[in-house]
Amino acid sequence: MEDSAPSDSQPPQPPEPPAHGKAPTSPRTLAVAGAALALALFVTVGAFVQFINPSFGIWFTELFVFLGLGWVMLRFSGWRPTVYTGLTPAPRAATLFGFLLGVANFFALVVPIQYAAQSLAPEWLTKLFDGTRLFEGQTSVELALILTGVSVAAPVCEEFFFRGIFQKGITPSAPASPVRALVVSAVVFSAFHLDPVGFAARTELGLLFGYLYLRTGSLWPSIGAHAANNLVSSVLFLAAKALGQDASDSETDPRAVLALAGVGFAGLFGLLSAARHYPTLWGGQARATEEEAREPLPRPSLARLLLPWVVGATLALGALGAVDARGISLNFHDAQYPLPDLEKDAPPGLLAEREALRVLRASARRGETPMEAYYEERDRQRRAHRQALGEPKQP
Repeated sequence: MEDSAPSDSQPPQPPEPPAHGKAPTSPRTLAVAGAALALALFVTVGAFVQFINPSFGIWFTELFVFLGLGWVMLRFSGWRPTVYTGLTPAPRAATLFGFLLGVANFFALVVPIQYAAQSLAPEWLTKLFDGTRLFEGQTSVELALILTGVSVAAPVCEEFFFRGIFQKGITPSAPASPVRALVVSAVVFSAFHLDPVGFAARTELGLLFGYLYLRTGSLWPSIGAHAANNLVSSVLFLAAKALGQDASDSETDPRAVLALAGVGFAGLFGLLSAARHYPTLWGGQARATEEEAREPLPRPSLARLLLPWVVGATLALGALGAVDARGISLNFHDAQYPLPDLEKDAPPGLLAEREALRVLRASARRGETPMEAYYEERDRQRRAHRQALGEPKQP
């Protein structure tokens, strides 16, 4: 990675205060305040909605926490969101180039880094932060929502916030080096995922996304790289699951990891070589001027800016409650009465009972079986399985 990007490839820098009217809020202030507010909303509202329905919660968190919060803060502070962050226009060649870089980077660096992290982390920590559990017990519609959420909503909304607002806000003006801001934004981006096992891999991803933003001045190449990473990882997991393989198995052959890394590095080398011969792959579109990034006066009130987002969030939650009330009730019951974990080498009878309980739960959620029947069977298994595994009794 270069120590600094050329001054003509930096993202648009904050403008000077206008001669009349209230000056726009400092980008650094926006970055710090926005990160604090986003974290508070993410661990409260976002976590709650993802708990009651993970597939819906992904979209809700991305749209209303990262995109909505950032959009309101920018407009209220005197900035035009799409222009300020570099969300428009979309350079086609640079976006495709970013997508291909994301694919190559996944195999070259993300896979080996994550493999090393899972090998070094204690088994209980790896299980606690096993992201593949997100796909368990989901309907086909919910799987589609999850896949599109992580490959479309997350790249757009998270890049808008973490690169377009946070990284931009803490990046100093040229000729100062942007490297420190790049590293800080990558670390913060990774920390927001609250996953210590995946921290190193996501930090590397943050460095890639941030570098693309610095180099091109547009969000779209980093959105493309982000989408590629999430899409490839999700598709590989679902493919492994369809073949009956455990994608979270810690006994992955290290030779396969090295082979994938070799293919990924070859792809990275080829793409970067192509970019040296065809500089237009980095973009090159005209940057927005400082004046263009300002919100025209008079600015809308905070209440007016918040209203459509609050109404949208309320209607979305209401629709979820109407469509999946039984599923929400089941999630609360399951959290209140957790089952003991069963390893793959657990007695076959226990594994068969657990699979039958999963089928019963799906039937109860669809309304084909009384909820009480599921509750009774879950409680029976909770007690019986704890006793069979030698765990202490619970009330």
